[in-house]
Amino acid sequence: MAKPRHHRPSSKRSPSFTLVLVMLLMLTFVLLVLLALGIFSLPINTNDAPKANDLSSFVRKSAYRNDGGFGERGEQWTEVISWEPRAFVYHNFLSKEECEYLINLAKPHMEKSTVVDSTTGKSKDSRVRTSSGTFLRRGQDAIIRNIEKRIADYTFIPVEHGEGLQILHYEVGQKYESHYDYFLDEFNTKNGGQRMATLLMYLSDVEEGGETAFPNAKANFSSVPWYNELSECGKKGLSVKPKMGDALLFWSMRPDATLDPSSLHGGCPVIKGNKWSSTKWMHINEYKV
Repeated sequence: MAKPRHHRPSSKRSPSFTLVLVMLLMLTFVLLVLLALGIFSLPINTNDAPKANDLSSFVRKSAYRNDGGFGERGEQWTEVISWEPRAFVYHNFLSKEECEYLINLAKPHMEKSTVVDSTTGKSKDSRVRTSSGTFLRRGQDAIIRNIEKRIADYTFIPVEHGEGLQILHYEVGQKYESHYDYFLDEFNTKNGGQRMATLLMYLSDVEEGGETAFPNAKANFSSVPWYNELSECGKKGLSVKPKMGDALLFWSMRPDATLDPSSLHGGCPVIKGNKWSSTKWMHINEYKV
């Protein structure tokens, strides 16, 4: 009677084991590529995170990379400059190309700036505002739509609550005296309700003057890093010095929905150079255009 044969285990790996090994190697390679490109990052040491009491200076590094806008923006970060009024500076909010695009788009349509009549709601000429300006339609083109979406992302106010962008140009000696962006009449609040916040985007640098000043701010006026670069007008209040690409967000209403008189603000006279800016006013309800 023949003895049964004993088969030795095969030294060859199964096809499924080989496939798993290849997939693991491929995954490792992909992760290394993502790490090299900066798209994927390893967990950071939470001990390196900013403390809560550091909010008075540099609050955070922006989570936004170049978000499809026109041109590359520099490093984005947010700076709290005041709590009364609530005011924040978004550094490098716009790219150089976006700033130049808005200026060139507005140039052929610039007219003497006006103010809103509180009784009729119509525009009227005023000596308190000596700049020139024009309005761009909300969602006018792809670049403007992208900027408006970015504003909504940063402010948490829907695009539909904003008026169209206003482009302003100040030459030497031109200014905008202190005023409120909110309304004290019922006529101007019929569309969208009260203005609750303003985003002021600086489209150019200004050699001297042209600051945005808050004379009623309850803060240390000399606390801003650029204090020594301010004009005499700028030193009379908490002021922001124009810098191309930066954006100033301030709230005309407090968190309890009451009007904030500390939001009184004005544009100091330009002493040297030119000042280009873009304003976005935002309402508590949808603003119909």
